[in-house]
Amino acid sequence: MDTTEQRQKQAVLSVEGLRKTYGDGSVVAVDDVSFEVERGSVVGLLGPNGAGKTSTIKSILGVVLPDEGEIEVDGVNVDDAGGEIYENVSAVLEGARNVYWRLTVRENLSFFSSLQGIDPRERREEHEELMALLNIDHKADEVVKDLSRGMKQKTALACALVRRTPVLFLDEPTLGLDVEASHDLRRELERLVTRENRTVVLSSHDMDVVQDLCDRVIIMDDGEIVTDEQVTELVELFRSQAYEVVVEDAVSTTARRALEREFDVDEWRERGDWTVCEVSMADRERVHDLMGTLEEFDLTPRSVSVVQPDLEDVFLEVTGDDGDDPEGEPEDAALLAEGRA
Repeated sequence: MDTTEQRQKQAVLSVEGLRKTYGDGSVVAVDDVSFEVERGSVVGLLGPNGAGKTSTIKSILGVVLPDEGEIEVDGVNVDDAGGEIYENVSAVLEGARNVYWRLTVRENLSFFSSLQGIDPRERREEHEELMALLNIDHKADEVVKDLSRGMKQKTALACALVRRTPVLFLDEPTLGLDVEASHDLRRELERLVTRENRTVVLSSHDMDVVQDLCDRVIIMDDGEIVTDEQVTELVELFRSQAYEVVVEDAVSTTARRALEREFDVDEWRERGDWTVCEVSMADRERVHDLMGTLEEFDLTPRSVSVVQPDLEDVFLEVTGDDGDDPEGEPEDAALLAEGRA
């Protein structure tokens, strides 16, 4: 194997024993987190609000200083590199905070392109194509601070993409994007990975985007990694014997209670004249028992179909997150208190 092949198969991102606390150390945001990311892959870094993923990302980017741990990006130690680390990594942080709001969209692209030591005039056509891809070309000469939230987000994405760094971090990249722009972004990220061998670390609450793009997901909860698996293997691991049952008649309270005693029944709902529920069971052979219970109460099943889990089901199962935490990650509040966010 030649040197180029060896380098491509090595981890482009390595995090070892990362720990980050805030205040007097009583708030532990990240606790002994370790993982590696291979070159040319898309990895999802997920977790409920307060899980520690934002502090992990900001530690990797050198925005916050961790208490413990070693971080390398493309073979460069983050602690030793200082500002030079940004030659290897670019990022889109939630809220489009990685762009200059007093510059126009086009000026921002030129500036961030020049950070790689390339004359932006040589990339003018590429910049125009990227703005057209994200549908911000008609705003090219407007100052970013005057744009809508969605347009600011698109500008932040464009500025990260033009830098052509080996590693790209995207924190909620589809926030504020319309459906068409979201699909365009997915296609562009797929191109970057397959054709340019770039590496993407993606943090998002949009599980459809994560499942479509990511090869692997790392799920954090309470500052620790609770799951680190390939997406397909993770979904298969949590595949339960769950069935959607549709019966032609109304189901009495007595029948419902009988079914709930025998099986794990969820989501009773009406669908026109039919009654629908979801039934889970550890052993698929118990489907016969289910049919017997329905017959006992003179209930005629119109259909019984297998419920296929998706990544959102897995995420909720692993973290128990209901998605209703309005406060955000505690580390964000701490950063604001320190004046570093």
